Amino acid sequence: MKLLLCLSLVFSVSNLGFSAQGRPNILFIAIDDQNDWIGCLDGHPNSKTPHIDDLAKSGTLFTNAHCQSPLCNPSRASLMLGLRPDATGIYGLAPWFRNLDEFKDHVPLQQHLAKNGYHTASAGKIYHGSYGNKKKDTEWQELGPRATGAPFPKERLVKDTPQPHKLVDWGVFPHKDEDKGDHKIASWTIDFLKRQAANDQKPDKPFFCATGFFLPHVPCFVTPKWYDMHRNSRAPEILATDRDDTPRFSWYLHWKLPEVRLKFLQEKNEWENLTRSYLACTTFVDHQIGRIMSTLKETGLDKNTIIILWSDHGWHIGEKGITGKNTLWDDGTRVPLIFAGPGLPKGQTVVEPAELLDIYPTICDLLKLDPPSHKLQGISLLPQINDPATPREQPAITSHGAHNHGVRTKDWRYIRYADGSEELYHHPKDPHEWRNLLAPSIVTEAFKKKASALAKFLPKDNRPPAPGSAHRIITYDPETKAVVWEGKSIEKGAPIPEIE
Repeated sequence: MKLLLCLSLVFSVSNLGFSAQGRPNILFIAIDDQNDWIGCLDGHPNSKTPHIDDLAKSGTLFTNAHCQSPLCNPSRASLMLGLRPDATGIYGLAPWFRNLDEFKDHVPLQQHLAKNGYHTASAGKIYHGSYGNKKKDTEWQELGPRATGAPFPKERLVKDTPQPHKLVDWGVFPHKDEDKGDHKIASWTIDFLKRQAANDQKPDKPFFCATGFFLPHVPCFVTPKWYDMHRNSRAPEILATDRDDTPRFSWYLHWKLPEVRLKFLQEKNEWENLTRSYLACTTFVDHQIGRIMSTLKETGLDKNTIIILWSDHGWHIGEKGITGKNTLWDDGTRVPLIFAGPGLPKGQTVVEPAELLDIYPTICDLLKLDPPSHKLQGISLLPQINDPATPREQPAITSHGAHNHGVRTKDWRYIRYADGSEELYHHPKDPHEWRNLLAPSIVTEAFKKKASALAKFLPKDNRPPAPGSAHRIITYDPETKAVVWEGKSIEKGAPIPEIE
């Protein structure tokens, strides 16, 4: 009996993929700035995400998934185009890839699916900001509401931040959940699913519905209902001397930003409040996902819909002395990634590295579609979905500007910055990445050898920032050793803003 069960499992799993006649719908769920503070990822002991956790149990969870860039625009453009940031030169919050002559006619994921008979729809944040979701845009066949974090309180909840910015705020105040953008986006998605189910008697096209939630992106505003669920949520564990063995160049990646430093959180007694607000926002988004999952089941669409859930990058809340993104450590790169639905194995976890870049080719593989005309740089995850123990062909790679890259394997993280400085971490012994094994005081020949082996995977293109690049752009001139952050040179030895 056990042999028959095993043979049956091998047969069903080894034959994943769908015929052209029976292609499933795809529900594509994105969460903005969502780190690994998800129950099934064990990123924080007080996380409460029952609906995402249930989704993970119903499919395959990639526990070692990483973004291509620790910033919204380059990460999302990379995922949807299937190209690395260093191959496009898109490193900042601008430009939109359609404004670049070389890439203006490239076929992103949703258009490739449209060419293959899918009805494409989108609500919320899939591309960065307003990119691709203006009325005049033709990226999608159907558009829902855009992502917003409203409503705002009458006055800032967190005052006196070093670089005041409307979005860098957090906390609890009375307002209606129904007025929040993410609630409206979930409601639109629910209505879309109901409309699709009503047309089920006369099937036309399968759908690709992309739903992008704004929270827990700042401002992390929550109603008392969600905030109260996270009483006594402790701030993340840190090492006070964590940055003592990281190269100075590591600071240049987030040199001067509106996001506050750990020092501000500690001095203003805001660390626990931000932790609690972020966790509460995550639980709120999880609830919206639960609403959508319930509708999927109630309409019967769950029987023919694949769900793919992802986030564009991680987020620090005090770790490494900062808040926000723009780093090449696990806190800045690790994201949730789940594939679930009919024909896919249930209750699996994959510890091999994965990249958001892999989503495009994986969907092509699942649906048995030819790839687009341009070469996809990701690798299909179907082998790992078939068998989680299947080794990965290459590490996960994250880039932030030309020549700044993080390489992540199952056990190791290697970082090289544009000036040649390096970091190496061994996750089985150092899960917090507190001990840089390439620091002069502890480096050994064995560690140097490991770093050299991982360096072979560093991206080769390293294009300069594309025309029109803006916001969080860093460049380095190896001849003059000049570092330029957002158009301004950083003087040698300049004090680190809000730190020194």
